[in-house]
Amino acid sequence: MAQYKGAASEAGRAMHLMKKREKQREQMEQMKQRIAEENIMKSNIDKKFSAHYDAVEAELKSSTVGLVTLNDMKAKQEALVKEREKQLAKKEQSKELQLKLEKLREKERKKEAKRKISSLSFTLEEEEEAGEEEEDMAMYEEELEREEITTKKRKLGKNPDVDTSFLPDRDREEEENRLREELRQEWEAKQEKIKSEEIEITFSYWDGSGHRRTVKMKKGNTMQQFLQKALEILRKDFSELRSAGVEQLMYIKEDLIIPHSAGGWQRLRWVISYDFPALGS
Repeated sequence: MAQYKGAASEAGRAMHLMKKREKQREQMEQMKQRIAEENIMKSNIDKKFSAHYDAVEAELKSSTVGLVTLNDMKAKQEALVKEREKQLAKKEQSKELQLKLEKLREKERKKEAKRKISSLSFTLEEEEEAGEEEEDMAMYEEELEREEITTKKRKLGKNPDVDTSFLPDRDREEEENRLREELRQEWEAKQEKIKSEEIEITFSYWDGSGHRRTVKMKKGNTMQQFLQKALEILRKDFSELRSAGVEQLMYIKEDLIIPHSAGGWQRLRWVISYDFPALGS
């Protein structure tokens, strides 16, 4: 007699479908995760390529001035790309050397910790091995330092065929400042030398009639110092000036009254280049 198996078969079929759907869901999640990882990897590659291209493009713009032919532009671009790739390779090599050096240092730190913990003496073989590791670490450090120096030296310079005088140049500015400072010091030394030179000035004291006198002054003296020296000379012959002060005298050159505070060898040179100046009280 046949039995009715509808309910059991339906339950088994439903269970089978649930497992199948669960498996499909897992496959779908794995596929999504793989696609996301591929997108991230592609994005990183694009970023690296974009940074590489941007750096080359910026260097190409800075080193190219004026109109150039297409062949020259392509050749310069290829040279910049190769130079950029060399720099990136050097950078990667430097990173690898740095990692190796860190591993050696970590290994050396572990051995040092073991040496401190253990109270047993080292064998000759262990000492030789430690010496070899120290030599390797020193070699890696020296190679890394050499790579850093080479990387710093290998920088793209300016095109010597292009006029770059309009661009900022620290060395040129420092040289110009140095020359300015030398010229300033030379000018000041020359002025001090001129100011210390003596000149003879002939003047006339006017009290209704002219009284001519001469006085020696330094070119750096002021007009007040000149009047004081002239007053000292005039007091010997004019009693009315014995109680007078410099502020009571006027220095007149043609139709000009020169103030007491005026000074400088150029003005004194102008004073003696014309007819006799006059002093009046």
